[in-house]
Amino acid sequence: MLKSKKRWITPEINEQLVEQLQKESNLSPVVVKYFVSQGITNSVVMKEYLEMDEQSLHDPLLLFQMKEAVERVQQAIQLEEKILVYGDYDADGITSTSVMLSALHELGANATYEIPNRFDHGYGPSLNLFKQAIKDNVTLIITVDNGVSGHEAIEFARLQGVDVIVTDHHEIGETLPNANFIIHPRHPEGVYPFTELAGVGVAFKFACALLNRVPEELLDLVAIGTIADLVSLKGENRYLVKKGIAILQRSKRFALQALANIAGFDLLKADEETIGFAIGPRLNAIGRLGDAKPGVEFILSTSMDDATFLAKEIDKANKARQAIVAKMTEEATELAEQVMTESTKVLVIAKSGWNPGVVGIVASKLVDKYYLPTVILGIDDEKGIAKGSARSIEGFHLFNELSKNGDILPHFGGHPMAAGMTLQKEDVDELRTRLNDQAQHVLSDTDLIPIEKIDITLTLPEISVKEIESFQQLKPFGMDFPKPIFHIQESEVASIRKIGSTSQHVKMVVESNGATLDCIAFFKSYLADELYPETKISLIGDLQINEWNGKKNAQLLVKDVKALEWQLHDIRGVRQVNRWEHLIPKENSIVVYFNRASVQQFESVLSLPLHHIESLEESLDEKNVVFLDMPESEKQLEAVFTAIPTTKVYTHFYVSDDVYLESIPTRDQFKWYYGFLLKRDSFYLEKHIDELAKHKGWSKSKLNFMTKVFFDLGFVKINNGLVETVSNAPKRDLSESLVYQEHMMKSDLARRLLYAPKKELKEWFEQNNWVRTVSEEEQERWI
Repeated sequence: MLKSKKRWITPEINEQLVEQLQKESNLSPVVVKYFVSQGITNSVVMKEYLEMDEQSLHDPLLLFQMKEAVERVQQAIQLEEKILVYGDYDADGITSTSVMLSALHELGANATYEIPNRFDHGYGPSLNLFKQAIKDNVTLIITVDNGVSGHEAIEFARLQGVDVIVTDHHEIGETLPNANFIIHPRHPEGVYPFTELAGVGVAFKFACALLNRVPEELLDLVAIGTIADLVSLKGENRYLVKKGIAILQRSKRFALQALANIAGFDLLKADEETIGFAIGPRLNAIGRLGDAKPGVEFILSTSMDDATFLAKEIDKANKARQAIVAKMTEEATELAEQVMTESTKVLVIAKSGWNPGVVGIVASKLVDKYYLPTVILGIDDEKGIAKGSARSIEGFHLFNELSKNGDILPHFGGHPMAAGMTLQKEDVDELRTRLNDQAQHVLSDTDLIPIEKIDITLTLPEISVKEIESFQQLKPFGMDFPKPIFHIQESEVASIRKIGSTSQHVKMVVESNGATLDCIAFFKSYLADELYPETKISLIGDLQINEWNGKKNAQLLVKDVKALEWQLHDIRGVRQVNRWEHLIPKENSIVVYFNRASVQQFESVLSLPLHHIESLEESLDEKNVVFLDMPESEKQLEAVFTAIPTTKVYTHFYVSDDVYLESIPTRDQFKWYYGFLLKRDSFYLEKHIDELAKHKGWSKSKLNFMTKVFFDLGFVKINNGLVETVSNAPKRDLSESLVYQEHMMKSDLARRLLYAPKKELKEWFEQNNWVRTVSEEEQERWI
């Protein structure tokens, strides 16, 4: 049986509640189901999600110390002080810097900016950069998207008489830095209603307070930074992003127009996925490889020529980043394969020369591949340190587990699913050993099966273009409001085939109760080998609208599939082994043969080991069973199924004996042949069999079989090929012959196993209770 690759986690949906909320809200039942799956069970709140306006914004002055910070900036502008906006090197930091500078320049401030280099200065306020700013006569520093951990640099600035305003959204440590003012949505003394703003969101609130209005023209940047930083898309962030995307779609900003041209996306159709997969990664790339300051210059470009030049440079950096990631991922995978054992539960991979700017991406890719918590470290041999990032899986709290190793981790930080760290390179092996020991106590075997959280379960008749279009009103999707994963229940495969230049993808149509759905499964060519028409399956994936020649159709982008019944793979008649052996999984499969002569036929061409029926050992574990040749009887088949539990059967049923292929002689044929023998008293069959066979148009095997039946019944004697009739032989029915009975049994078995249509063969196996369909609920219990 085709089992799902992941654990499907399905929420329990109260259908009565859905019906009630649907009536109250007048929303589509499918939309209501999604809200309920996200824990939103109030029709008024549902409407608020869909009908957000400027009222969704909170007063920026509710942020702790905002009023005082605004007054300090106004004073600096009035006195023509030099202001430095100090940002960060990721997309959130670049957009935060751009938003703050835009507001300050609109007010006529003498403002410039600085962004630390990841490799030269590290994250957050840099003492060296602050010293340089003070030499340049800066008297007010405003940090954006950083600052709450910059104690040393901020303290230095204050001692030099420079004021510092921190605007940040990152986790606050045990103590706050000695800044003049700290604008933070989770400030311990604050009461701001929404705590999940991104760095650019905090900078935007500061801009609102400075300008005494809502600068909607900056919301495109707010949307980019918020989505790229993977913060919650609930509450105020939802309005900022939704409105920001609308601004972005009709943006006159040179930077966005140029990037759309270079990256090949349509601004008018841009959405959260455009930001997440096209804009955000390109802005992040420059900071991952070097200096991120050109990112701000790019966003604030004042001509199309400048914007286009910088867009090309940024795109080039992104391609370089992709190449570095690909190479590092390949190297990390090779190293992982070398260190992994059956007991490995955490991967800690390190290598000299790896770019620390992309280690987090590589760690994510290895988690996707192996579904194990993964630490990727770049070793600096000159400094003797290893620096890198980690990504985790559900059940392994990275921050907590790393905290147990403080003696070898002088610098680390993060949260349950991601972390960064620095340690001595000689401690890397020790960290690997410790984390694996810790994981043995924390992670069960079930925890190591990837999770796919389902949002909505549907039947095929519930799916339509109209229903899918109704989901557009729910956008934008993101953190805490994910793009829905749909579970399509109990459908049948109507057709399936491989597509793509190298046949690496699959296109199939599923049907149920008269409804059909087109499905595309990228990089899942194995499905075409595992599934066939009429197989009952469940699928999960992303419902989309496919538009072709003006016609719209519903389509599922498949993420995972599982069969809802045992599977029979029919490879009867396929003589060439290389045409079917690749279909059989190398692991957990057993090839059974009944005739010892079959070994000579297959052992040299079949790579899978062969097991004779008499050598089978009982197994508690489920296996894929391959029937290589024809059994002698039903009992032999039953013995295999009794010994080996299975939900996936491959039927080859090779035969070399023509008897399986020969039709049973009719009674008239028996009658004629017996009369022929009686007329002659004796007949030298061995000598004249070819002539007789040709005369009657029968096969020699048919003549030999009828002769054996007559001998078995006592009608003839056989001596060295001479057949002589027995005088006064008693009348007996053909069915009394053991030879005849055995032949009939084999012919009946051949009819069932060799010649029956696949559907009939499958039904016959089920009637004998040799294999059975397993419900989805029981499959879940297996997991």
